[in-house]
Amino acid sequence: MSEFIITFREVLEASLVVGIIYLILEKSNQISHLYKLWAGVAAAIVASALVGYLVLIAKNSLGNDSTAALFEAIFLYLTAILIWYVIFWLSKHVSDRKELEGKTLGAIELSSWGVFFVVFFAILREGFETAVFLISSFTITGSFSYVGFLAGAVLAILIGYLIVLQGRRINLKNVFKYTTLLLVFLAAGMIAYGTHEFEEYLVKSEKIEESEVYRPWNILEPQKTEEGTKIYHPLHDKGSIGVFAKGFFGYNSNPNIPEVLLWIAALFFGFNMWRRFYH
Repeated sequence: MSEFIITFREVLEASLVVGIIYLILEKSNQISHLYKLWAGVAAAIVASALVGYLVLIAKNSLGNDSTAALFEAIFLYLTAILIWYVIFWLSKHVSDRKELEGKTLGAIELSSWGVFFVVFFAILREGFETAVFLISSFTITGSFSYVGFLAGAVLAILIGYLIVLQGRRINLKNVFKYTTLLLVFLAAGMIAYGTHEFEEYLVKSEKIEESEVYRPWNILEPQKTEEGTKIYHPLHDKGSIGVFAKGFFGYNSNPNIPEVLLWIAALFFGFNMWRRFYH
């Protein structure tokens, strides 16, 4: 679910940017620059994949478990902050057509490759965000939904095509309103799981004893059958309900007190900002 929401929102923003620039070039008789537009899109996709790969390399190159846990905690905190920045600032400007038209036409006047760089950096920003958000989501769940990823991308491209090229009237504000609300929960979950990883760092580096950590709840440990198969309680973070809640809300079946408090604070902060922006 989180893969679908992340990919849908970011690819929709990128599709709108590409579609609007396409129309600007077409209406201003700058058809000769179209190949630079598509070259910018292709280059930005490759660069985004490279950024994601480099982040994974950095994450996996850490030597011991405690350092890896600290890195993941910091990375999750930074990702949550980036999500807040994206949904409460950049989303205000994504459909600002006049601003985008001015940048595009100005870039054409400055350089014949101006269109390439406008598209490249606009799409690279979206691609960087997508890569970081998806890596953080994978850090929490330990799994990746290719179906959600592909479905989000395809649906976003289709809607972007209908809006920009076919002139269909779709209320973009409502689309971003509800995807933004879902990202509020996702960001709060990353804050919570980042706090859990910080606890792992403290325990594995022997700064505190695990027995010293107070937990408001601890869902039943998995039971083993005679065949050795593990059976999880539905609310365990690997259970039928818990696994979904973990992937989208950052749920943990044995959280510590700071984890719960920061999740509530992050959710309150995000929801308050969402309400002020959209209402």
